[in-house]
Amino acid sequence: MTDTGRQSFTDKASSAVKPDSQKSTTEQASDKAKGMYDSIASSAQPESQKSTGQQVGDSVNSNSNENSGSLADKAKDLFGMNDK
Repeated sequence: MTDTGRQSFTDKASSAVKPDSQKSTTEQASDKAKGMYDSIASSAQPESQKSTGQQVGDSVNSNSNENSGSLADKAKDLFGMNDK
């Protein structure tokens, strides 16, 4: 079960299974945007308002490199404004 506006674990898994080399440019951009939005939402939403499943998923994801960086950097990445 997902919290409102958050990506489901099934969506994340199905996106991760298909290699980027087999995805269209649109699919790659969509995956990146969804991931960035979910990462920002994860950081912004208080733990007390998350479902148990979402808390576990966020805990696992917080250890990945995808979630490193400030909220400002995440927002810049989402809109392609980061100079990385």
